[in-house]
Amino acid sequence: MPPRGWLLSGWALLPVRAFLAFTFLFAGFQKIANPSFFNSSARSSLHAQMIGYISLSPIKVVLEHLLEHSTLLAWVIALGEVAVGTGMALGLWTRVAAIGGLLISLSLFLAVSFNDTPWYTGADIVFLFAFVPFVIAGSGGVLSLDGWIARHAAHEHQLDDPLMVVVPFAEVQRVCGFYKDPKCTAIKNRLCAPAGCPYLEGVRPSLPAGRKPDEIDRRSVVIGGVTAAAAAAAGLVIVSGVAIAGRLVGGSGGSGGTQVTLPSTTGTGGGSSNGTAIGAAADVPVGKAASFTLASANDEPGLVAQPTKGQFVAFSAICPHEGCIVGWSASSPEIFSCPCHGSVFSVSNGAYISGPAPRGLTPLTVTDTDGQLYVKE
Repeated sequence: MPPRGWLLSGWALLPVRAFLAFTFLFAGFQKIANPSFFNSSARSSLHAQMIGYISLSPIKVVLEHLLEHSTLLAWVIALGEVAVGTGMALGLWTRVAAIGGLLISLSLFLAVSFNDTPWYTGADIVFLFAFVPFVIAGSGGVLSLDGWIARHAAHEHQLDDPLMVVVPFAEVQRVCGFYKDPKCTAIKNRLCAPAGCPYLEGVRPSLPAGRKPDEIDRRSVVIGGVTAAAAAAAGLVIVSGVAIAGRLVGGSGGSGGTQVTLPSTTGTGGGSSNGTAIGAAADVPVGKAASFTLASANDEPGLVAQPTKGQFVAFSAICPHEGCIVGWSASSPEIFSCPCHGSVFSVSNGAYISGPAPRGLTPLTVTDTDGQLYVKE
């Protein structure tokens, strides 16, 4: 770091860049290693989460159209996060990576955390603005391949190191000449001030200052493209290894835990004056729970349980926090839990127990008629 380097964007933002790189790489590899995220029948899949997001999101129409392509979208998100994290970590095409991260964060904000209350408790809006400085300033040439490429291209053309440094204005005045009203007496008709000073402009002004792209810019793009291609190839090898390892450890990815899915007649004439038929009461033993789907409510997922003999309860499976799909497991039979953010709810009445959810699960009316369970919304 040069003297007072913390005053430069590249050094000042280095901790933020490292955090964003680690977070997005972790998020991307975590998804890739989890087969259930891509399996539309799993309750922790993107497909299941999107069903919950639709009811809360301001971009509901977009999500409804993307729902049938949820598996492809899951891969786009996971690989996009890995690409963003890699770009930020290596400082390679940092502005492009930051734009990608900004768009991912904006999408998650609109789809997932838009309704978080208070709004500042949602992480996505913070990530969105954390990427903005890197869209503006890039890596700042600090500990980055972008900086190395720029220096390499400049040296090939016998130009000095283009890295930005801190120079006190008193030094600019001394080198530029005497400062007077506010001209530079050493160079006729030139300002001796930060704006327009030849000492700061150098022999090669920046592109925003009006200079046209030159051979050094073209050389930087070529080297950057080759480096990005090499990083992408290495990344695909790592991604493949993570995906294979995740499937070997986690299996093929099923419906999640030991939760049963009712063989519902929903969508095939299962409606009646009693409500919508969701399955046989015998499929929900005492002390256990099962999932079902209400086709009449945009495939809204639900949960039904029998806490005590003859007492059935049903709830919407959409977590009121950010719309993820909650589930039940035999290892914790008295609670429903959210796989996304850890909210916990009571099986007996759907009441909130712990976690970030603002309230309990939405109750549904369930009746047992001649061994058949019916739900009214």
